[in-house]
Amino acid sequence: MAEFASGIADKVLEKLGFLAYEEFRLVLYIKNDLEELNHTMSTIKSVLLDAEEKQASNHALSGWLRQLKDILYEAEDVLDEVECRVLRKQVLKQYGRTIRGEIGMSCTGGGT
Repeated sequence: MAEFASGIADKVLEKLGFLAYEEFRLVLYIKNDLEELNHTMSTIKSVLLDAEEKQASNHALSGWLRQLKDILYEAEDVLDEVECRVLRKQVLKQYGRTIRGEIGMSCTGGGT
């Protein structure tokens, strides 16, 4: 019977190790992706600053900048939603289910 329990414990430990490894690997990939995104956004910001200076004399550029502004606001909304979900997950992890009803089920305020 002890060998049976030991075998199960080995499998559980193996799975826990794999899951911990996967979580760590994901965190590292996300960190690298975020660093690349930060570099890309810095480049985009430089190009946008130049475009904003030139938009007064170029109507097509002005229209393009308006469309881009709308897209960036939508991207910001998506990132706000992700941030809210991460924070909610951290709160639930720290305080448990005792406050689940207090923090709501949706970051967007819709209740879903």
